[in-house]
Amino acid sequence: MSIKKKTKFGAISISNDAIADVAADAALSCYGVVGIVSRSERFEKVYEFLKKGSFSQGVFARQDKNSIIVDLYVIVAFGVKITEVLSEVQKRIKYVLEKTFESHVKEVNVFAQNLKKVD
Repeated sequence: MSIKKKTKFGAISISNDAIADVAADAALSCYGVVGIVSRSERFEKVYEFLKKGSFSQGVFARQDKNSIIVDLYVIVAFGVKITEVLSEVQKRIKYVLEKTFESHVKEVNVFAQNLKKVD
């Protein structure tokens, strides 16, 4: 799936992989985020961190009229305030996507799949 955007120069199609990579990089730069995991692993006990290039399995983007909606599945570091980390991830992803793709971001839904103790 891709996000369609019209400009004065023509139409642009932004792939889900491009949005996933930008959103994942923004999320991983936030304090307290250990990694990004696949949505399909949310009911399993073993989580496999997604590596660069496969972030589209853990980040889902869709278009709603002229805006973007993003869902992201992360693992949070044990011992941090989860609500603060997830709120910061939402703000950071919204800011980075709007600046990078010059499109309005309607929602950023961040799901904490698990906690991981970081040494």
